[in-house]
Amino acid sequence: MNSILVYVGLDLVGDGVMKLPFLASLRALYPKARITWLAGQGGTVYAGVLAPLVSGLIDEVIDDAGIGVKASELLRRPLKGRAFDLVIDTQRRVMTSLILKRIKHQTFISAAADWRFSDRLPLSGRHKRPSMLGQMMALLEAAAGLVPPVPPRLKIDKKLLTAAKRRLPDGPTYVGLAPGAGGKHKCWPLERYIAVGEELTAKGHQPVFFIGPAERQWEAAIRARLPNALLPLADKDQPPVTIALASRLAAAVANDSGTGHMLAAGGVPLLSLFGPTAPEKFAPFTERLVIIRAQEYGGQDMAAIPQSAVIGQLEKLLTSRS
Repeated sequence: MNSILVYVGLDLVGDGVMKLPFLASLRALYPKARITWLAGQGGTVYAGVLAPLVSGLIDEVIDDAGIGVKASELLRRPLKGRAFDLVIDTQRRVMTSLILKRIKHQTFISAAADWRFSDRLPLSGRHKRPSMLGQMMALLEAAAGLVPPVPPRLKIDKKLLTAAKRRLPDGPTYVGLAPGAGGKHKCWPLERYIAVGEELTAKGHQPVFFIGPAERQWEAAIRARLPNALLPLADKDQPPVTIALASRLAAAVANDSGTGHMLAAGGVPLLSLFGPTAPEKFAPFTERLVIIRAQEYGGQDMAAIPQSAVIGQLEKLLTSRS
């Protein structure tokens, strides 16, 4: 495969972060191919804020191309007749898949209409995987004819790593705590995150809180109890900064959140807390992932997760890393 086209509708920040393991696996399987990322129905963050993270993974980004939108596109060839050895269609809308099949190609992979338009099927079967990443990995499995290997760790730009080292210099054992999420129903109580920070401090570790602009009101409560805690993120920081900072951590705890996926992208051993949402669908991907569910302790609410369980699993992550 010398030329590969991957089609998406659009990529918001959360989508882009979650798709990074797919891109890492794609590049690992086809290290010499020219990979084009086509956002047909909107913009992609790979052309913007996440561009530093996909350097070396993507060779070309076509942003907001207006492809796969109208039935009239079936009457012509998209991309002005360009040809690719492999086209991977990551969406499931039949009309869009038929439009993409008009692109000149050797092999076409799509799960639309139960894989009826695809030239190859995944070895593990046609069934729909619960997570977006799982669905994309199934496309890669079909294309490559093998179960994709564990994605290699994301390569982070040296400038970002240098900046992260300035904020979290060598010496302490840093442990990340990410108490926020897109909805309060997904948040383990802030009070317990602070209590975990206190226990970490007592054991000689350095708690590092990852809070965004929408969570700045928590800063006073954190500093009142943990005056030595670090809050390294500035409001202007973009996701690549969070991912670079994650590479400095020994372990981290996060809710089902975008920040959790960013920490995972940085390769940190991660303890992920779930309650009303399903880890089968939303769990982040990292080499070392431990999931705690509220249902294990008799409830749906995040408050059902006891502090002792989080401390116990976090200690195991830190010990195994050592």
